[in-house]
Parts: sequence; C-alpha cells; structure tokens
Amino acid sequence: MPVYLDHAATTPMLPDARDAYIEALGVVGNPASIHSQGQQAKRMLEEARELVAASVSAEPVEVVFTSGGTEAVNLGIKGLFWKRQEARPRPRILVPGGEHHATIDAVEWLAAHDGAEIDWLPIDELGRLHPHTLREAIERDPESVALVSVLWANNEVGTIQPVSELTAVATEFGVPAHVDAVSAFGYLPLDFHASGAAALSISAHKIGGPVGVGALLLSRSAEIVPLFHGGSHQRGRSGTQDVAGAVAFGVAARRAADEVHGHAAALAVLRDRLIESVRLAVPDAVLRGDPDAAGRLPGNAHFTFPGCEGDSLLFLLDVAGLSVSTGSACQAGVPEASHVLTAMGLSEADARGALRMTLGHGTTEADVDALVAALPAAFAKGSKAGLSDRLVPLGHAR
Repeated sequence: MPVYLDHAATTPMLPDARDAYIEALGVVGNPASIHSQGQQAKRMLEEARELVAASVSAEPVEVVFTSGGTEAVNLGIKGLFWKRQEARPRPRILVPGGEHHATIDAVEWLAAHDGAEIDWLPIDELGRLHPHTLREAIERDPESVALVSVLWANNEVGTIQPVSELTAVATEFGVPAHVDAVSAFGYLPLDFHASGAAALSISAHKIGGPVGVGALLLSRSAEIVPLFHGGSHQRGRSGTQDVAGAVAFGVAARRAADEVHGHAAALAVLRDRLIESVRLAVPDAVLRGDPDAAGRLPGNAHFTFPGCEGDSLLFLLDVAGLSVSTGSACQAGVPEASHVLTAMGLSEADARGALRMTLGHGTTEADVDALVAALPAAFAKGSKAGLSDRLVPLGHAR
C-alpha cells in the first residue's frame, strides 16, 4: 500500500467529516431562502460557522466562508488593500520573501493592475521574518503602507513566524495585518484575537475536511472591499454558500481544535524520528528551516540533497510507493529552484535539491521507516543523474 507523506499539500478526509459531508449533501435548501427548508440549511450553516470560529478562538460573525485557502488569501489581501485606498493612496504592501504563491500572485496582480508597490522583506536563513525588519520597513513611510501579509508557518520548510510580535509592530503604526494560517491550522493552536491579525486565512482540506472550502477570519474592526458582488451573503463575500462543505469543515475544525496538542505532540515524535533517521541514512542531506523542534511545524521535515534534483528523488520515491513533495514549482516540465530556499539565501543549485516530507493523521512509524529505507538508493540514483542542466558527454548519451 502506498505511503502518503505529503500532508502539507492535502490530507485525507476524516471519516466523521466525510460522513457529515455526505449527510449534508442530502439536505435541500438555499440558506438565503426564507422558507423552512432554506432556514434548515441556514441553521446547519450557522452551526458550522460557530464550530469554525471556536476552533480559532474567533466569533461566528468573523468567519467568512470561501472556496478555499487561495480565495481567503486573495480576499484578505486585495480586500484590505482596496479598502485602505478609500481615504488616501496607500500603495505599499509589505511581504516577506518565501511566502506562498497565493500571496505572491495576489500582490503581484495588485502591482500590475492597481498601482500597488511591493516591499519584499528579507527573511533569515531559517525562513523567519524578524520584527525589527518589519519595523524598519514601516518606519520608512508609515502613511504609505496599506497592509502587511505574513505566513503563520512556512508551507515548505515549516518555520513558525513570531506572528503576535509582527502584528504588534503593524498595529503600532495602524497598519492591518493579514496572516496566512493555512499550513499552521490543525498543527498549532491558533487564537485569532490573540494573534492581532485583522484577517486570517484557513482551509478545510489541510485538517481532514473537504477540498474547496476555506474561511477568512475577519476582525469586527476590519473592513474589506469584496472580490466579487451579487448578493452580499456574507461580510465581504457574495454567493450562495456551500452548506455541506461548511458542515464538514466545522466537524474537521472542531476535531482539529480538540486534538491539536496531542496531535502535534505525536507528530513531533515521528518528525524527530524521521529527521534523525534521514541524517543517518544520507549524511549529505541538510535540514532546512528551524532546527529547533519548537520553531517548526510538528509534521514537517524538509531537506536539501546536494548535487541531486529534488524532482528526481520525488519520482524515484514515487516508484517505490512513497508520496512526498519538493514544495517548489515546476513550469513546463522544467524544474525550478524553490523561491522559499533562495529567499533564505541558498544558491539555485542547492535549492533545487529540496525534498519536503510532511506527516499528518494516520502517519505511522512504519511509514517513516519505509521512507528512510528507500531514500539512500533513491539518493544514489538521483546523484548519478545530477542536476537537469548537467552536460552529458556524447559518448554517454542514450
């Protein structure tokens, strides 16, 4: 049976969330309708909203259901940016290097179409943005800053950001902060109010809920301009709401919140076993992200393998029945260096040797041991192939 170690990409639906989803699919009624069936759907929707809110210590009115984490990030960033332009121009968006592409693409779209100016803030070799770096960037011209956006935890290397310290700096200058917590949700205890964020993005399929459902947590004091219009069904979002998706999301969110401490502790043990075993099996492998266990996501182990293409390792391990990830983009079949690793100071060649292994519900010691057993042979074969731009002598071409 294949071993799945790519939970950062998506994690299998939990049985109770799946059962709730299937049952809710049988309910007929638009929650915006005033007849009894519509009101039954609305009741289910609002109960789900309460569960999602409680899972991150928020209020139900602060939960805006979306089609997933990407929409939540776009709504948070673009919505805050547009709202901040209403009083006077505030073109600057402060973003650390190494953010998820949902953030990168959103701010680059605003730069191309709406006059935004992106300040890419440097991160350290562990992938962390320091509060003093953010302070210096804002102090250059506080009145020109529209918002700050930062990951709660890096989706590739797993480094946890000092979120409350960063948002405290932003708040000091009256700047709203959007936090992308998609990778942290279910692995770290999240408190929306204590975070100091104006907006926070989460997604269901990263915690055992369905794909295609997410939420933007929007503070009572925050205002946004909607991405699209047509009914004002929620704060800042129009469109008929997905009741079944919300119900399943609520079930998964409640379980994530109830079990987060035990789940994180169990995963951390497996993660540490994996990290130490990889180091023994492949001494050349270099751990990336924070080496301090408390500073990285409990299910994340990210390595670079010198002289070896990450994609080569991925495919070789896939053939062996192991699902992992490089965590980086691949355009038109051409391997690309991880933008997260290059932002952390790695060379392009080193960054292309990345492999991300992420653990989640159902991961066992046997899964970890199976990966470690297969890795040395995969690394040996991948090293012989080298990087994809290596020149091969004509006499050796096949």
